[in-house]
Amino acid sequence: MGRAQEKNVVDIHVHDVRDYSDDRHRKVDDYPYGGGPGMVMRPQPIAAALAAILSAAGPGRVLLLSPQGTRFTQKMAKEWTGEDHLIFICGHYKGIDERIRERYVQEEISVGDYVLTGGELPALVVIDAVVRLIPGVLGDLESAAGDSFHEGVLDHPHYTRPEEFDGMRVPDILLSGHHEQIRLWRRRESLRRTLQNRPDLLDRAPLSDEDRRLLEDIRTEEGIPTKEE
Repeated sequence: MGRAQEKNVVDIHVHDVRDYSDDRHRKVDDYPYGGGPGMVMRPQPIAAALAAILSAAGPGRVLLLSPQGTRFTQKMAKEWTGEDHLIFICGHYKGIDERIRERYVQEEISVGDYVLTGGELPALVVIDAVVRLIPGVLGDLESAAGDSFHEGVLDHPHYTRPEEFDGMRVPDILLSGHHEQIRLWRRRESLRRTLQNRPDLLDRAPLSDEDRRLLEDIRTEEGIPTKEE
């Protein structure tokens, strides 16, 4: 992300909502109506921050980081590279006042089924995932195109020098120079890893006829029954 900003490919700005609080102590939270533990972020500082940002930078897609949101995916990251302006609201405490969500938020995003102390780390995760896919950020965009989840499945294993390390050798196929056989091996191992670690992805991945044949071979090799069986 640092290189992306140095190249003027992307601008990233951090806004402290305390700077927009109408409270003389810069307070941004208060007790929840109806009682109960915890604190809730007040609507006024967030609304004022959004108004200032939108006035200065123009319209933007407002995203709320929250464990209640839709699970963030690689597909979202690819789609959002086309956005001119993304605004991230980082929740804290028990969350934000519901009226902010209703009035301003276009999408509520979660990075996983767990709870953190604030939305800053999830925001960084989303920003990093989006920015690295913008042309001109990575030295080799094809590297990003081969990442896990990019085509709906997990990435294949990778090896580098030396050929042998701690008694373990690089697979011979990768040293053969036969590009088509290497492509098939990588695709097979990508599908094998997905079947073993994230079989749920295969239900919605855009699989080709070749992929289905490879998966059938893998299931036979691993002794994994098909769904019909």
